[in-house]
Amino acid sequence: MTAVDDLGGAEGFGAVHPPDPAEPPFKEAWEGRAFALTLLSMGRISGRNLDAFRYALGRLDEPDYFDPDGYYARWLNAAELMLTDSAIVAPGAVDARARNLRGEHVDEPPVPEPAKPDYSATGPGSLRQVDEEPRFSVGDSVRARTETLPDHPSKMPRYVRGHVGVVEAVQPAHLLPDTHAVFEGENPQHVYTVRFDSRDLWGADAEAFALTIELFDSYLEPA
Repeated sequence: MTAVDDLGGAEGFGAVHPPDPAEPPFKEAWEGRAFALTLLSMGRISGRNLDAFRYALGRLDEPDYFDPDGYYARWLNAAELMLTDSAIVAPGAVDARARNLRGEHVDEPPVPEPAKPDYSATGPGSLRQVDEEPRFSVGDSVRARTETLPDHPSKMPRYVRGHVGVVEAVQPAHLLPDTHAVFEGENPQHVYTVRFDSRDLWGADAEAFALTIELFDSYLEPA
């Protein structure tokens, strides 16, 4: 599944400029409130997890993802989606309340019956123990699969799909975001740092450099 937030390697977005080291965490006061509201919405209120939040970001439509108010407006839009996913608020309720607060008179949808996911983590954080030995070793050639789980998020960027790389390191096992985000189990897997040649990814005229990326076991096949 290719989502709106899968922007790595995409063209047309201009140059990437490093942030100013002196830049404050929040340029405006509302951004700090948006940050706090999103964290509350993610766990305590909606019953959802960090991967579900990232999945919500990826399911936003383009106007909501590229909100002109910037990064934290996008977070608020994803928080609203998580709250509607868990039936904490009804679809359209936030917009209707905002319009009423601006002096309009519109009907607000009724408060739904909450439907939080039946979920509890098997341990702290996201690292997990996997008893099986890793399928791949340092130096192995691997190919990134072209297919992902249908109707699921994926953390495999589209620009590496179908390309061959070399395993550079075997990382600690990690729960699989593809299923964790939709509450279909943690399904922990080995994770590999894979090195790709930029010219294999973007053509012979690309700037020459090595790109490394962490990929889950199920994203890979022997080359």
